[in-house]
Amino acid sequence: MIRTLLGGKIHRATVTQANLNYVGSITVDVDLLDAAGILVNEKVSIVNNNNGERFETYTIAGERGSGIVCLNGAAARKVQAGDIVIIMSYVMLTDEQARKHKPNVVLVDDNNTICKVLHYEPANTIW
Repeated sequence: MIRTLLGGKIHRATVTQANLNYVGSITVDVDLLDAAGILVNEKVSIVNNNNGERFETYTIAGERGSGIVCLNGAAARKVQAGDIVIIMSYVMLTDEQARKHKPNVVLVDDNNTICKVLHYEPANTIW
């Protein structure tokens, strides 16, 4: 049996830019991607806390330490700079692997600076 679990998550990142005239995807500071265990070009789900939009795209490497979170192409229509988003990747694991798996949950401040990395999803996460 294969199960799909949360692999990594950047929780409540602030959108710094929305670039409609780009081919597509989400540009994310590589420090954030690394902390969450999300790879460049990996498929991610995005949730916009401001308007409830949910969509999928793939990641592009943003400048390390920049705090950039930029939605590109059509996805730019689903956000505005200043919106709060959650960026999530998923992994497919065997039942045995799934029972031992711990996701990386990256908590950031208003400037998308890493404050804490958890290896579980606490109930009612507020940051």
